[in-house]
This record gives sequence, structure tokens and C-alpha cells, in this order.
Amino acid sequence: MTVPWNHHHILSLDQFTPEDYNTVLQTASSFREVLSRRMKKVPALQAQVVANLFFEPSTRTRSSFELAAKRLSADTLNFSPSTSSLTKGETILDTAKTYLAMGADIMVIRHKQAGVPSAIAAEMDRLNSGVKILNAGDGQHAHPTQALLDLFTISCVLDPENPSISALKGKKVAIVGDILHSRVARSNIWSLTTAGANVYLCGTPTLVPKLFEDFLPSYPYGKLFVTWKLEEALKDADFVMTLRLQHERMSDHLLPSLREYHQYYGITREKIKLCKESVKILHPGPVNRGVEISSDLMDDPRLSLIPDQVTSGVAVRMALLYLIGR
Repeated sequence: MTVPWNHHHILSLDQFTPEDYNTVLQTASSFREVLSRRMKKVPALQAQVVANLFFEPSTRTRSSFELAAKRLSADTLNFSPSTSSLTKGETILDTAKTYLAMGADIMVIRHKQAGVPSAIAAEMDRLNSGVKILNAGDGQHAHPTQALLDLFTISCVLDPENPSISALKGKKVAIVGDILHSRVARSNIWSLTTAGANVYLCGTPTLVPKLFEDFLPSYPYGKLFVTWKLEEALKDADFVMTLRLQHERMSDHLLPSLREYHQYYGITREKIKLCKESVKILHPGPVNRGVEISSDLMDDPRLSLIPDQVTSGVAVRMALLYLIGR
């Protein structure tokens, strides 16, 4: 598989071009085919070591990366902060250097503080180590792999045989929920608008401040809108992505009650009648059932793409590990 690729690390999507997105989608499509086989392994990263350094709890992302690395025949090292030398005072950079000394070729980093993956990447570059860093989510900054798997999931709905960003041009995508604290939303804004989609951010004024209208320096492809009215966001939407309320990151009383939030902003079968008949629902997980989305809508296979997102995650992360590790 020969495809153009110029990124040594994957830290955010603000430098991704349309060609980069299409490369990821095409590569992920190839690996999706691999995952449908009886023998699901390929030797693409054989003898390479992928270290999953998750300083923050995760189920989907961590498991997805571990499975993706194993499907590529890489060796994996998994880090758990509660049983590591961090509890004895070791610094994060020293932890990364320990895994470098063990022979890690790729480090997948998740941390609750924004900038940690970038700091580790800078240190690896300073040491001329050749190690590649992949950001698996840092604070409120970025979650590039989640946005890329969302993009792949949507692209596969629009064009299952040849997923590409061209299929998203002019499509309306509503992102509803806790935008303020969401690294997923920030990364999705970059990917979806570059793909030509028109993105509507919606939630309470405390969770979707107007400053998000200035999040992108320019809109050469799609456009970005901020609205506090759910009806405006949902009207004629092709896709609706609902986000979890991140109480662990809320320092102020930003919501009156969960019941009132669901009444005004929770996505239900009745509310999506405003959308196009072909509308599909996404959620990056974990889901608070009955808060940001109703259970019956989440479990409806005709409308919900949530299981597809999880499945897409393995193929997309295989693609990214392959692209930076080959």
C-alpha cells in the first residue's frame, strides 16, 4: 500500500489537508476489508513496539489502539498510572524516556492536561529518537483519532465503496452538548469543515459560548455556526452528533439540572423529526442515557451509528499507526 504521508506525529488536525483526510479514509477502508476476513492480521508493523501511555481513564480508545496495533502485528506495551512509578514521583517525560529505552517505536498518549502529547513529541524529537507520537486525547485541546473515525463513519454512510471527504460537501452536521469542555468537538470542527460540511454547534449558552464562532481562522470549505436553539441546529440536519456532559471538567454550576438539560437539549425521536428523514445519530461515548440522548434512539439500528463508530475506530487507528509507523 503506497500513499502520500508527511506527518511524523499526529497531535491535532489543524494542519491536516483534504489530501491527508482522504489518505486516512482510503487506508482505513483497506484495513476495514482486512478486519472482515477470517484472518484479521497483517504484518505491516511486525517487530515494531507500540506503547499505549494512558494517564487518563479510557475504555474505547485504549482498547481500540491495542487491538489495532495487534492487528498490524506490532508488539504492545500498556501503561497504567496507578501502578506506575508516577506514584513515586517520576515525571511524565521520564516515564516516556523509560518506554523509549525499552524500544518503543510509537507512543500513543492520553492525558487530562492539554499539551502533554506535544511536550513528549518535542522531547522525542530533541533526542533524535525517531519515535512517533499519536495524541489519543489531551485535556480540552484535541482528540484527532476520534474525529477521524467519526469522519470515516459518516463517509462510509454516504459512499460505502469509496469513502472520501467529497461526499460531505454541503452536508449539515449538528454537534449538540458540552462543546466547551469537548476535545472531540474541537477536532471534529477541523475535520468536518475541511471536508466541506456545515457544522452547527448547539447547547446552553454556558456550554457553547459565542467565541467558538472564531475557532477557525477561515472557512475555505465548510462553515461553522453557533446557536443556542436546538431547533435551528436540527432543522434539515444530515447528521447529529451528541456529546456527553463532562461533569469532571465543570468547575462552575453551568447547568440548572440534568432533567432540564434533557428537556431542552436531549436528542429524542420527537426532536429529530426536524432533521432530514435520512438523519443518522453519532455519539463518541461514553453515553449518559436519558441525558444527552434517549435510550430508544441510541439503540435504534436504523438511526444510530454509535456501534459503527466503535468498529470504525479499529480500522482508523490501524490506518494511523500504519501511516506513521511504516
